[in-house]
Amino acid sequence: MSAAAEFALELRDVRKNFGKTEIIRGASLAVRPGERVAVIGPNGAGKSTLFNLISGRFGSSQGDILLHGKKIDGLKPYEINRRGLARSFQVSNLFTRLSVFENLRCAVLWSLGYKYAFWRFLADARDANDRAEEVLDMIKLHKRRDVLAMNLTYAEQRALEIGITIAGGASVILLDEPTAGMSRSETTRFVNLIREVTVGKTLLTVEHDMGVVFGLADKIAVLVYGEVIAFDTPEKVRADERVKEAYLGSVLADTQAAAGAATPARPAGPQGR
Repeated sequence: MSAAAEFALELRDVRKNFGKTEIIRGASLAVRPGERVAVIGPNGAGKSTLFNLISGRFGSSQGDILLHGKKIDGLKPYEINRRGLARSFQVSNLFTRLSVFENLRCAVLWSLGYKYAFWRFLADARDANDRAEEVLDMIKLHKRRDVLAMNLTYAEQRALEIGITIAGGASVILLDEPTAGMSRSETTRFVNLIREVTVGKTLLTVEHDMGVVFGLADKIAVLVYGEVIAFDTPEKVRADERVKEAYLGSVLADTQAAAGAATPARPAGPQGR
């Protein structure tokens, strides 16, 4: 049996060009299994592009992307998903006319090898149904089980999307601005939910709320103009002069208390992609 890979996710000098424009300029990152990493950066830093490269929506122009020690760059998104990486998006992407439970069951079916199935036979897919019920409890929407996704509140829709992301059992989870548009109380509950459902998993999240970033992440990757200029613990990133100059600036002074607060603050700061 081969030894487990040292890193759950690794980027080696990854670059992405769109025509003559270079968006990702040699990004390197190595995330260990079980780490929670927040990716931050100013407008135009390339955060969404980086997520698209990792998840297979874009092909890289150069460099290597490895999942558990095996190259995934060049694979299609569904192939990467089958290897254990799942991603949520900034905008909720749900089957709005299906119930909460049906959305979760759809997410589970493919991972269990059902592929295409006629709806009238799904009641017999006991393993898929059991897993969907399990995730339903994890995301705390069991009381909304039969509600159509379109009738959920915004925070509930985001919770459902998290459920869909983890339903297939992926070991590496990418979350794109999971708390965007939420109130302070919703953000607090949602961060707690993320903590609970990603126990034992590797997490990368793009997030602009500095209270969430410093309160949730084990490490922070700072992306500026397509390069990772810092990747370290929140404490060390907070003190990094390059990071202050390039991105955080005076926001850091306003987020000192938020870093360890039970209710994440939402300080003013850059809100770009």
